[in-house]
Order: sequence, then C-alpha cells, then structure tokens
Amino acid sequence: MFSASPTLDLICRGLFLTTMVMVWVVLLVRINGLRSFSKMTNFDFVMTVAVGSLLASASQTTTWEAFLQAMVAMAALFIVQSVSARLRRRSDKIEAIMQNMPVILMRNGEIIDGALEETRVARSDLLAKLREANVLDLSEVRAVVLETTGDISVLHGEHCSEALLKGTKSIKS
Repeated sequence: MFSASPTLDLICRGLFLTTMVMVWVVLLVRINGLRSFSKMTNFDFVMTVAVGSLLASASQTTTWEAFLQAMVAMAALFIVQSVSARLRRRSDKIEAIMQNMPVILMRNGEIIDGALEETRVARSDLLAKLREANVLDLSEVRAVVLETTGDISVLHGEHCSEALLKGTKSIKS
C-alpha cells in the first residue's frame, strides 16, 4: 500500500508498477535483441500480443505474487522466442513446422484467383495494396506475395529476381 487514500494508492501503485514493468521489458529487449518485437513470423506476432497482455496485467495487479508471475512469464516468452529463433536458423525442418510459407497472389500482371481463394484475401484488399504501392498499371506488377506475417509485398518494375520469390508457394488459378 502506497497511501492511506484509496484513490492516491491506486494512482501511485499504477505508476510504480507500470514503470517497473516497462523497465523490465526494455531490459529483456536489450538482452534478446532488436528482433524481439519484429513481425517476421507468426510467432513474433503472438509474442508481441502476449507481452502486451502481460504488461497490462502486471501494471494492474494488486499482489506482489501476481506481479512477479507476470514478470517471470514475460522473461519466459523472451527465452522461448530466442530458443525458437535459434532452432529455426539451424534446421529447415523446424523452420517448415513453425513457419507458414509465403504465397504468390499475383504474377506478371495476372491475379491468381485460386491463391486469393485459398488465402482468403479479397480482390479489393489486393487492389488496395497495389494502390498503396503506387502501381499504375497491372502489367507493371512482377509479383504480389502474402508474407508469413500477413503483410502483402508488391514487387513491380521491369524485372523481378527469382531469388526474391524463392521459398514462396505458387497456387494455380
């Protein structure tokens, strides 16, 4: 208890616990590296959401035990992320198990309807991404890829290196 006044206690506790947990998260990110909150994989996305949830619960907790449990859970998430990243780098098999394959939605100016259907991407969403990428003519588009993170990459111009499409999944129209 920080104060005899319930309102002041609530404010002080919230400020103190939030500050402590934010310092803890910054420390964990410094130890784990810049990739901690990247969106490179679906696992990274889950990590970001989970840490946010734990941060919120830790800053609102009413007992030190619950606060410590949230801090330990955050550290565990960072450890699991670090270990899984190392395993994925070392083994293509583990990479295939943990990671979805990017899917080509459009190739050489042609929209692949089968890919849109399988990935549940609406044609209107694809067109919005093309506009966002400043595509002026569909014939300029070399490839559109639904990445493992859910982002859509638009590759346009004169030529597209096949190396950029290595590891992507092609679906028939």
